[in-house]
Amino acid sequence: MATLNSCFSPASQLVRRKNRFSLSNSSSYHLSTLSKPFLNLNLAAKSRPFCPPINTVTENKEVAPTEENGDQDEEKGPVSRITNNVFDINSPDRLLNAAIVLGAGSLAITKLLTIDHDYWHGWTFYEVLRYAPEHNWIAYEEALKTHPVLSKMAISGIVYSVGDWIAQCYEGKPMFEFDRTRMFRSGLVGFTLHGSLSHYYYQFCEALFPSKVWWVVPAKVAFDQTFWSAVWNSIYFVVLGLLRVESPASILNELKTTFWPMLTAGWKLWPFAHVITYGVIPVEQRLLWVDCIELIWVTILSTYSNDKSEERISEASEVDTGSQLNEPPKE
Repeated sequence: MATLNSCFSPASQLVRRKNRFSLSNSSSYHLSTLSKPFLNLNLAAKSRPFCPPINTVTENKEVAPTEENGDQDEEKGPVSRITNNVFDINSPDRLLNAAIVLGAGSLAITKLLTIDHDYWHGWTFYEVLRYAPEHNWIAYEEALKTHPVLSKMAISGIVYSVGDWIAQCYEGKPMFEFDRTRMFRSGLVGFTLHGSLSHYYYQFCEALFPSKVWWVVPAKVAFDQTFWSAVWNSIYFVVLGLLRVESPASILNELKTTFWPMLTAGWKLWPFAHVITYGVIPVEQRLLWVDCIELIWVTILSTYSNDKSEERISEASEVDTGSQLNEPPKE
């Protein structure tokens, strides 16, 4: 503290100014400076007390450009990240997934909007948009009359594929980095099993409860959420396990683990939806309404099923690694 006070006190500064003025006017000082430069340095060092540096500027000069570059990267980061995530030419899987999503979406929108293309002569764009929903609904009803099972299978296959894609995006995957095999498995289950089985189940449920009294709707909802939910959840998990080429013991273990949690989870969603299903909607259009709600339910089912599968794979790999480490060295 004494050294710092001597450096910054007014008296010491005044003495140093006088010394510098007297030395600068002396010719002998200039001669000694020219002849003995090292002596001048020693005298200068001895004439003033040591003042420790308060702050070093040279240490921050090397960090400042890095911070500026980091700020520039952060400013350019979001645009570059979006561009790299969507239009990365070095990722063929991403490009293929983008082509599948954009192609399927464009095809669906085109089919829905061009339902009346044979009658477009003289139509305005407003008229095309006005009559498209009504005429698409009429075409759907005609398909239900001519090919009821195949139409419902197609709807369920689309819903289960889209639902699994939504589940993968919900799990944190980018939009165009989804697992195509996993989405194909879910869509295959929806197409081959859910559409056809649901068609016959709703007819069976109507035959089981033919009356129109008030208590029939709650009875149908209770039957649906006990018998049919248990059967369909079991079919879904077993078939997905077979498509993943898992062992029967692993599939049975997954079914035991997930049966009761998934059944009770459905009670938080389906009873409210099925009040409309069995109380308002005709039997032939029920599957379309149910498939709209299935977008939420398939997201839950697919996420839960694949999480359990990944947990079993990681546990099996940990067990294999532990067994290899515990093995005695071979001589």
